Amino acid sequence: MATFKQFEDITAWQKARELTKEIYKVTSKNEFSRDFGLKDQIRRASVSIMSNIAEGFERSGTGEFSHFLATAKGSAGEVRSQLYVALDQQYITPAVFENINISVTEISKMIAGLMNYLKRSGLKGTRFKHAKA
Repeated sequence: MATFKQFEDITAWQKARELTKEIYKVTSKNEFSRDFGLKDQIRRASVSIMSNIAEGFERSGTGEFSHFLATAKGSAGEVRSQLYVALDQQYITPAVFENINISVTEISKMIAGLMNYLKRSGLKGTRFKHAKA
């Protein structure tokens, strides 16, 4: 895995950005747009994924980065759970549900992979450029 120079280089962040764009799109339509609680919650959860990846990257060590990645992964689970509510309320079609669910599951797996990489890597410090001796 390559060393990231900025959080925008992280594929999971890029995918989370695309997910957030899609969540905003589907929550702006029909009945979903009028369910303010669910709409706001799923939007916040999707934004939380990309925000926590970015914030963790900008912290000073792998421990903090891993902590923020764990929070991002939790937010991915939250989005998935809220998708079921949206599906059950017929705010989204089964096809839309499936597409977004696949995307958020992929992001969650990417985050888990990055967490495992950090744990095994021995990398430390700002931007994770220095290996342990």
